Amino acid sequence: MPKSIAVFCGSREGASPAYMESARALGREMAKRGITLVYGGSRVGLMGAVANAVLEHGGEAIGVLPHFMQVREIAHPGLTELIMVESMHERKAKMAELAEGFVTLPGGSGTMEEYFEIFTWAQLGLHTKPIGVLNAAGYYDPLIALFDRMTGEGFVTPKHRDMMLNAEEPGELLDLLESYRVPEVPQILTEERT
Repeated sequence: MPKSIAVFCGSREGASPAYMESARALGREMAKRGITLVYGGSRVGLMGAVANAVLEHGGEAIGVLPHFMQVREIAHPGLTELIMVESMHERKAKMAELAEGFVTLPGGSGTMEEYFEIFTWAQLGLHTKPIGVLNAAGYYDPLIALFDRMTGEGFVTPKHRDMMLNAEEPGELLDLLESYRVPEVPQILTEERT
């Protein structure tokens, strides 16, 4: 089991109460399993909900926040550690460095950007950490369908597609991350065509 997981998610609550409950449930489950949360450092939205749940249940939460977003994102005051960085690039690199796995909750364009970057890094062999999508209330059904389409159309290999772990419940997703085995695939840029 990864000892630390970076969680990508929205700084807003979203339209469905299921998203906030999913964030809280993930935080509770992470704390129960002794997994340290690594995330964007905010106290609002789904970001705040997952951090609060981890902390309320005795877990550790590390936030990584660029200086220019300290006021805009309303830095969480009660974290185990808040790491201030200079840029969004540094934020993502630091989160990736600290995390042994990744989970994506519902969110907007920033969440998607973080998810796709970390997935691409795995596809290129830059890391071998598990990547999961918590499909709260079916939010990521279209993304899962898109990955299936990309695979069917030959833009993503089936083995790379299998790296996209997903589940509707936090415990099930964390179990998938725990049992993840890195697929043996050739480097994407040198892969032979058949």
